[in-house]
Amino acid sequence: YNKIMSEYIHIRSKLNSIKLGFIIGMILPFVAILFFQFANFSQYGFFGFYAKLHELHIFSSIISLCVIPNLLVFFLFIWKSYYITCRGIILATIIYAVIMMIFKFAL
Repeated sequence: YNKIMSEYIHIRSKLNSIKLGFIIGMILPFVAILFFQFANFSQYGFFGFYAKLHELHIFSSIISLCVIPNLLVFFLFIWKSYYITCRGIILATIIYAVIMMIFKFAL
């Protein structure tokens, strides 16, 4: 029993890290952007898609929408009591917010 409990605690401690939350928080919106591209703009290549978003002035809006999956993962980790991982997800989301603001107001 002690060995099983020790393994569980070890796995739980690996999953509860800022690094994991940050990686998940950075990758998930990027995957959502790719999914959006293939669903709506499949006729454009990777760079053509981004050029089209800039042309339509919706790039910052798309970034904002693609961060929504972070919210779902955040609540999943809250529900599982991985609070340190949630900090990493929040950090990644803040970075996406800064990027969105730069594209919206500076470029």
